[in-house]
Amino acid sequence: MKISFHGAARQVTGSCHLVEWGPVKILVDCGLFQGGREIDEENRQPFGFDPASIDYLLLTHAHLDHCGRIPLLVKQGFRGEIITTSASRDLARIVMLDAAGLEEEEARWRRRKLARRQGGDHFEPLFTTLDALDALDHFGRNARYRKPLRLVNGIEAVFYNAGHILGSAAVELRLPHGEKGLSILFSGDLGGDGRVILRDPDPPPRPDILVMETTYGNRPHKQLEPSVRELYDAILDTFRRGGNVVIPSFALERSQEVLYYLREGVEKGILPASMQVFLDSPMAISATEIFRRHPECYDRHAAAILQSGIDPFSLPGLHFTRETAESIAINKVGGGAVIIAGSGMCTGGRVRHHLKHNLWNRASSIIFVGYAAKGTLARAIVDGAKRVHIFGEEIPVRASIHTIGGFSAHADCNQLYDWYRQTGRPRTTYLVHGEEEVMEVFAERLTDTRVVMPEPHQAFALD
Repeated sequence: MKISFHGAARQVTGSCHLVEWGPVKILVDCGLFQGGREIDEENRQPFGFDPASIDYLLLTHAHLDHCGRIPLLVKQGFRGEIITTSASRDLARIVMLDAAGLEEEEARWRRRKLARRQGGDHFEPLFTTLDALDALDHFGRNARYRKPLRLVNGIEAVFYNAGHILGSAAVELRLPHGEKGLSILFSGDLGGDGRVILRDPDPPPRPDILVMETTYGNRPHKQLEPSVRELYDAILDTFRRGGNVVIPSFALERSQEVLYYLREGVEKGILPASMQVFLDSPMAISATEIFRRHPECYDRHAAAILQSGIDPFSLPGLHFTRETAESIAINKVGGGAVIIAGSGMCTGGRVRHHLKHNLWNRASSIIFVGYAAKGTLARAIVDGAKRVHIFGEEIPVRASIHTIGGFSAHADCNQLYDWYRQTGRPRTTYLVHGEEEVMEVFAERLTDTRVVMPEPHQAFALD
């Protein structure tokens, strides 16, 4: 009986944790590692376990670094049941299919490059669209918050609202052991209280063992209200200069939250009603449509807006650009536009084209509203790079760069600690999903539990 850590161990991405309880093997999340080129190679390394041996996969939420390697897991033999919330199931579908399309596109580009330089053209995608479709066949029961689900051999799983993105959950495993049993709680990614759209996180149970994320474990966020004002000010200042605003944004949650605040800005007369806003991300467009299908996840205020007949994510000058030609046409807009495009870390997607056309322009602004992992283009720009390489070209960074931390879907250090305190005194707390130096800072606050920061593929006995 053991627990092992095969992703997000002393790093932020690639969440993947395995519980082995007798003959039963339960995986919690199976995400992609994200970052530079070396990360692509990490995704191609063995999982650290046999995918065919896994009985259940419990998915905390549909972000790529939590669900992105599920198609690869299925490709390599997984035949078990995937359990998650209804909203996460809908979002995971578009995330995995989008990731598969990008893998196939990248493979085609690599083959052309190899053919030109080496005379060979063999390069396979990590997984394909067919693998992603096969993975969807393994999604079984939908979890409901705080409702125990029976797995096998007396094992139960309970999902609790994590307040991170639509459908996100902390997952408790209840394992038969002695008179009281053994409880393991996986935090997944946690959101903070008081966000727009989604309900606040549920109070957690009191587990024996806790596996906890630490993404922002060393620092607080900016307050939300000043962050919204900073967003409005940056947009208005850019428009006065005659430039465009580019917002690299995650397709899930962040794009919808930005649209929500842009709508409010126009309704309050802070932003011009004539402002042109482009949501230039097919996945974000689909995600926005899924958000409209799941009002059960909304807080009271957002639910009331929807019930009154107002679309929380719509405003007068909003354009959804699904087609590539529509995306290219945005580059002809000389100024006065807000362009929301993925990916949030600028590791791929359409945002790189918009950065290429706007980074060099002193009149334009780039506004980062989310986390940027080490090794990503977003992190290089945030850290003050004077020049960056995009599509083989060196682009000078002359645009105004804004980093607004108050929009993060992750709980900050104080919110994480408050949530931890509600778990009681776990016998052992494993810290995951954070940079090593961040984990060390957060670990110093946990004085009433045994703290462990696992190495990749490290295993620990549970009995």
